[in-house]
Amino acid sequence: MTDLVLLHAFPVNRHLWDEQVEYLTKAGRRVLAPDIAGFGDSQVPQEATMLALSEQVLTQVGRPAVFAGLSMGGYVLMEILRRHPEMVTGAIFMDTKASADTAQARAQRLQVADAVLAAGNTRDLAEAMLPKLLGDTTRAQNPGVVEQVRTWIEAAPPEAVAAAQRAMADRPDSVPTLRSYEGPALVVWGAQDTISPHADQQVMLGAMPQAVAREIPEAGHLSAVEQPSAINDVLLEVLSDWQ
Repeated sequence: MTDLVLLHAFPVNRHLWDEQVEYLTKAGRRVLAPDIAGFGDSQVPQEATMLALSEQVLTQVGRPAVFAGLSMGGYVLMEILRRHPEMVTGAIFMDTKASADTAQARAQRLQVADAVLAAGNTRDLAEAMLPKLLGDTTRAQNPGVVEQVRTWIEAAPPEAVAAAQRAMADRPDSVPTLRSYEGPALVVWGAQDTISPHADQQVMLGAMPQAVAREIPEAGHLSAVEQPSAINDVLLEVLSDWQ
């Protein structure tokens, strides 16, 4: 049975996937959810590039696997597909996008990188990002998830935040990479995601006509923690179909 590697979003850590790891492990799946880019227990990469982030992941994987990447994790997955496609037996893209940053978005990322380093903490980052990361339903009805995500962000080292922002700012357009990928694929997004909205998912689906599409109701950008049961069901469904 092929391993499943879960790649977390920015600016949280592997615990984003705790419910998926527990559920899928009980279902008999081998699951790995590494920390990346200096978040959690990982080291800040020496180079702030998507290549460095992807190599950091691959040193922990060791053999071909199904990869699922949410947001920044999706960017890392695209880099793995670009550099080491032989390592990917199935690709799951969650609340992410294939396009490169616009000039404005890139400038904003670099500004955030400088700001968190100057502040020496990520409290302001958490306050600014929570309304974007979480959907309206979660923020209105699930304060426990809101506070959990806040805790994860505030625990993130400023150096990790800065390195990840710089790596994402310089990432290339990955649409050609997705077009060249012929393996099984799944594109998942939260219906309330404003960071990677439906239009971005349509671009990815257009590049991968073989991909399965799933929209998750009442979820924003962090669908795995906002609607974990729905994500669990989708992941198990496609893994069963692919294997």
